[in-house]
This record gives sequence, structure tokens and C-alpha cells, in this order.
Amino acid sequence: MTLNRAIPRAAVLAFAVSAALGTVPATAADQSVKTPNPKFEALDKNSDGFITRDEVAGTRWYDKAFDQADENRDGRLDQTEFVKAEAIQDRTSAGNYASDTYIKGKVKTKLLATRGLKSRDLDIEVLGGEVMLSGFIRDEQQRSKAIQVASSVKGVTSVKDGMVVR
Repeated sequence: MTLNRAIPRAAVLAFAVSAALGTVPATAADQSVKTPNPKFEALDKNSDGFITRDEVAGTRWYDKAFDQADENRDGRLDQTEFVKAEAIQDRTSAGNYASDTYIKGKVKTKLLATRGLKSRDLDIEVLGGEVMLSGFIRDEQQRSKAIQVASSVKGVTSVKDGMVVR
């Protein structure tokens, strides 16, 4: 007889628990409300909750990252896709930095190893494979030689001349 009384009590308890769970607010992961992202909001010029190509026009890195992050291919990024785009950009930047650092070392080594070229007074900056040579050089022949040597390094896309003859 106690078993028969226990079953209705269990059913009532189960009903009460399920009703209570139905009114429990969703967890943070389930909520559709997004945490504000100041960078996203600054780029979302029309405040529609999406970033379009027009809104990021002129921002260098967004081209490739935008395409990769736009998962639904609707031509705009929501906040989730924007976070993905930023992660893609961070990885790209890290890779570019490592590549540019490698190129800088190779150019410096090759300039120092070139006979007749006084390259200790030259500064080398590299951004995206583009090399900028600056500093003091003895004459025009030294300038031409430095540009030629820097241009011959694998990975160098162009050489800009900021050297001064002294």
C-alpha cells in the first residue's frame, strides 16, 4: 500500500520539478543577447547589428578575414562572425610578423656579407615583404648596391630607398 501512495507523490513531484525548470532562465551560453563589443559597435556605423564591407572599407586586413569569417555568405558579419574575423586577423598578423622578421634578418645578413658595402649604418624595416632601407651611405654606387642586394632576398616584394649619401 505504501508503494501505491509513493507513485502519485513521485508523479506530483516530477510535475512540480519540470514546471519549475521551465521557468528557469537560460544559461549564459543559451542567451541570445550578445555581450557588447566596443570594436564591433564602432565599426557598425548604421547600428543594425551587422558589419558590411562598406562599413569596413579602407580597413586593410578585413578583406581576407571578412571572406573567411562570413560563414553564411550574406556579405555581412554578425558579432560571432566578427570575433572569428578578428581571430583570423590575429593569426595572419602573427604569421606576417614572423615572415617579416625572417626577411629582415636575411637582408641584414646579406648586406653585411657584401664586400665593399658599408651597411652597418643602414636601418632595415620590413612590412609585408616590403623593405625600407634608411640611414647613411657613402655614395650612389653604395646606394645601388644596397638596393640590389636587398631586392635579391627571397620574400622581398619591393625595396624603398630612404638612404642619405654623406
